Amino acid sequence: MKFVVSSTELLSHLTVVSRVISSKNTLPILDNFLFNLDGNELEITASDLETTLTTKIKLENVTDTGQVAIPYRILVDTLKEFPEQPLTFDINADNHAIKVSTDTGEFNIVGQPAEDFPMKAEVKSESKVSIQIPASSLLMGISKTIFATADDEMRPVMNGILFELSNDGLTFVASDAHKLVRYKRLDVISQKQASFILPKKPASLLKNVLVKESAEVLVEFDEKNAHFTLENYSLVCRLVEGVYPNYNSVIPTSNPNSMTIDRLDFYNSLRRVAPFTNQASNLVKLSLKGNQLVVSAQDLDFSISAFERLNCQYDGEAMEIGFKSVFLIEILANISSVDIILSLSDPSRAGLLFPATKDNENEDVLMLLMPMMVSA
Repeated sequence: MKFVVSSTELLSHLTVVSRVISSKNTLPILDNFLFNLDGNELEITASDLETTLTTKIKLENVTDTGQVAIPYRILVDTLKEFPEQPLTFDINADNHAIKVSTDTGEFNIVGQPAEDFPMKAEVKSESKVSIQIPASSLLMGISKTIFATADDEMRPVMNGILFELSNDGLTFVASDAHKLVRYKRLDVISQKQASFILPKKPASLLKNVLVKESAEVLVEFDEKNAHFTLENYSLVCRLVEGVYPNYNSVIPTSNPNSMTIDRLDFYNSLRRVAPFTNQASNLVKLSLKGNQLVVSAQDLDFSISAFERLNCQYDGEAMEIGFKSVFLIEILANISSVDIILSLSDPSRAGLLFPATKDNENEDVLMLLMPMMVSA
């Protein structure tokens, strides 16, 4: 088994798939890449048992075919130090010895039998649901929601992104019980109603890979696994098992008080005032009256306080409401419009944030933040 490959192209692919590899693998073989050479195509796979990511590279100078597992750390660390140049891999099928040759030197690595590498999970054909999603739509759905996922060992369903397919569109939902994001794509239609919960790690891996993709992504899933087929990559992962909470029940439907404000002004003001919040509560207070918003915070323990006045358009009764500043800042950072709308019912109920204008008519973005009690 012998082939020639560009050092930078190989490193580019290995860097992406190596993100799957866990620092605490239960099986030593998972500290390796699986190289599978078939014809003039080199398939490289990395896995942590839960998630498997595969990429393919087209080669020209190939002799024989075969498989071998190569230690990822020494290979990636070595490739990082090479300038762009052709590398010749010569692999002995009997003892898995790997010789990497350049114009000026030779590097010898000991590989592992490919048979020891775990098989990737399969999506059952009899219970499979399939849908084609544009890469840009999938990227936006994950990017807009992943920050709101939880890290909750007691409720693992909250640790992923809910995908809901219907003939009304594709809905992405994430929540950590303090904040909730619902992102709809009205242009991605499914004839079959179905849903699954994608864990945070494969969602993050997809986000990194989708940036480089432009074609449609084939998504196939059953009750246990999901398979994402991209132009240059393929990802298979185990899904989060369980039923996602009824998120619609926590979204207030009657919100007579509405504020429209410049998103960046509001965001920057919160960033300036946030350091003055109490470190335990992180509470920032919003006071709305007329067409003015007062953003304030204080920490009585250290006798520090701050406030700023901002112009806004406010339609509603005078109100004071408190939010955790770090969550509100995070939400504003993930809305892309110039102006945002904050819809409120009363100080004890969740606030809803929307973009004031849509960048894309096929998008529907809603972000929810639970309030905090404002002390007198």
